[in-house]
Amino acid sequence: MDVRLPNLGEGADSGVVVSVAVKEGDSIQKGQTVIELESGKAVAPIPSTVEGKVTAIRVKEGDKISIGAVLISVEGLAGSAASEKGSAAPAAKSLAKPRPSRPEAAPEPELEAAELEEEVDDGSPIPASPELRRIGKMLGIPLRKIKGSERGGRITFEDVRDYLARLQRLAAQPKAAAGGRSPATPAAEQIDFSHYGPVTKKPLTSLRKIIGQRMLESTTSIPHVTQFDDADITGLLDLRKKYLAAYEAKGARLTVTGLVLKAIVDTLKKHPLFNASIDDVAQEVVFKDYIHLGVAVDTEVGLMVPVIRDADKKTVLQLSLDLQSLAEKARERKVTLEELKGGSFTISNQGGIGGAHFTPIVNRPEVAILGLGKGTLKPAVREKQIVARMLLPLALSYDHRLIDGGSAARFISDLVATIESFPEADVKL
Repeated sequence: MDVRLPNLGEGADSGVVVSVAVKEGDSIQKGQTVIELESGKAVAPIPSTVEGKVTAIRVKEGDKISIGAVLISVEGLAGSAASEKGSAAPAAKSLAKPRPSRPEAAPEPELEAAELEEEVDDGSPIPASPELRRIGKMLGIPLRKIKGSERGGRITFEDVRDYLARLQRLAAQPKAAAGGRSPATPAAEQIDFSHYGPVTKKPLTSLRKIIGQRMLESTTSIPHVTQFDDADITGLLDLRKKYLAAYEAKGARLTVTGLVLKAIVDTLKKHPLFNASIDDVAQEVVFKDYIHLGVAVDTEVGLMVPVIRDADKKTVLQLSLDLQSLAEKARERKVTLEELKGGSFTISNQGGIGGAHFTPIVNRPEVAILGLGKGTLKPAVREKQIVARMLLPLALSYDHRLIDGGSAARFISDLVATIESFPEADVKL
């Protein structure tokens, strides 16, 4: 019996093997971890679907594998073979006729002339099942334009799905430039750096490639503007010092980030536009009735952004506990794919490292991100007197397609005011 890579969930169809947890000759139980797989920014354990004795290891560390790939071969124990046979049959049937895969780097072909013309009903029957014809009519799908892959040109649900996916990819491509040609993307040029002196080469990790792709997508599709300001956190630090021990007794670390998270929640409630997203396909603004805060975590393998769910329903203590737990899981590579999805606003705090203002990149499909620098003791004017105050650098980057400068200025002004007048009742346990 073969143990194969199962469906990894929405938007994930492949990954890189981080480690193999079993070896030939091992006796394994159903549900026991076989490999650890890096998919997206998360590392997840992949369990065995059967129990028995491992007869062969089919993958190794560093392999890139897709859904259905064989991980190990197992000699089943009595009683497990029958159940595996029953569960494996549907999988074998679905894998019996694999569809040809599209090369990742292949350019998307232009629409054929027949696909650009309106659908013409010539009276001939559409080569598709009655159910598919009914759905096509209900959803307005031009079945006559779709080339069927089955015998006699019969159209299947798979053909319809491929057709719609192709249209979606084509719609997402840049519009043709003047003259009907698409804007050319400069080809990557390989430079021989060793020509100028000694070099050391190190391959990009899977995570680094994903981060690079996400950043490129955000910077090329979102017109970024960054609004800067400083918040006086002298009073906030006094509150933190006062309640630090009480929080530690509850197993939580009371940090400036945890307190700022609460201030951001209160500010987002006043400015829901910053918690929204743009639906590029439907050309709509999506306002969310929840606040899920993404928190950028600096790890040894790269930047990860786990999400604190329903931050608007949590106290400072709960936010602090969630922040601590998710940061530790991210650094240990134990954060799940689900914990990296669904954020509505992101915070990136470089204060523990150093530096002041910077320009954070919006975490698409969100429309805003807040960057925090290192708090510094500086002279400030208070009641016409120059006094020493701890000032926290703030940097708010936003999507200018949806948010204008005036809205951003009002948001950051309200955030500064909320931080500087942080109510003690919100900190007190």
